[in-house]
Amino acid sequence: MEKFVFLDYVIFSAYIAVIVGAGLWVSQEEEGHEKDSADYFLASKALPFWAIGASLIASNISAEQFIGMSGSAFRVGLAIASYEWMAAVCLLVIAWFFLPIYLEKEIFTMPQFLEERYDHRVRTLLAVFWLLVYVFVNLTSVLYFGARAMREIMGAPLWLGILFLASFATAYSIYGGLKAVAWTDVIQVVVLIGGGLLTTWFALDAYAESIGSNGPIAGLSGMLSDFSNRFNLILFEGELTYTDDEGVTKDAYQLLPGLGVIIGGLWVANLFYWGCNQYIIQRALAAKDLK
Repeated sequence: MEKFVFLDYVIFSAYIAVIVGAGLWVSQEEEGHEKDSADYFLASKALPFWAIGASLIASNISAEQFIGMSGSAFRVGLAIASYEWMAAVCLLVIAWFFLPIYLEKEIFTMPQFLEERYDHRVRTLLAVFWLLVYVFVNLTSVLYFGARAMREIMGAPLWLGILFLASFATAYSIYGGLKAVAWTDVIQVVVLIGGGLLTTWFALDAYAESIGSNGPIAGLSGMLSDFSNRFNLILFEGELTYTDDEGVTKDAYQLLPGLGVIIGGLWVANLFYWGCNQYIIQRALAAKDLK
């Protein structure tokens, strides 16, 4: 794989500077105003709907998607996209039924909501549980995948990549609270989606060249023809196999069991992820009202 050249480092450094600068700029408070909990956790309840939407998308897209989900798609095909198209439906359900209750209660966090619904013991239990999950599952995977990408394209040691990513995200998050995070997410979602589209374009174009053609349209047509069994949204038993990291051939149905995914448990997972997951629903709690 080709490493970064000087121009790549300039662009990368400029991007970091823009993100940090934007985070610091939006975090500035009016003279005489002392930042309180509502400012820190809810961005003063002043985020417009489009900024909340952009922040939700940016919060969901990370190295887990660009690296992890891409690897899963290589193994099981388009069926892995069930997580994402189901999310679109679940977001509508959450906006209609979950969010009105959350905004009416004027909560700052999900543990706070459960304390009002039950008692402080449930709040403490959930807060500790999710803190452990975020630190030892979510955060570790995001930092690891991101650092691996930096190692491959920049040659940076894995530990240095992890330290850099953690320090960079922590700096503007702690200083500016949700306001800094949300507004920098607006910038990052443009880069993420734009980069994803460009990557798809180049990948299809490269595949077209490998089959003696050219252009992303030809590449897509070639893939539809050569890998037709990987473009099914619903997998059936024995339809598609893949080889795991240990060289064992397995049925992709074991990962995404057909109609069981579409009408079963994945809805529960998506409703929880988008409607009860603290770092996702936190963005929606910053809305002034349902409009």
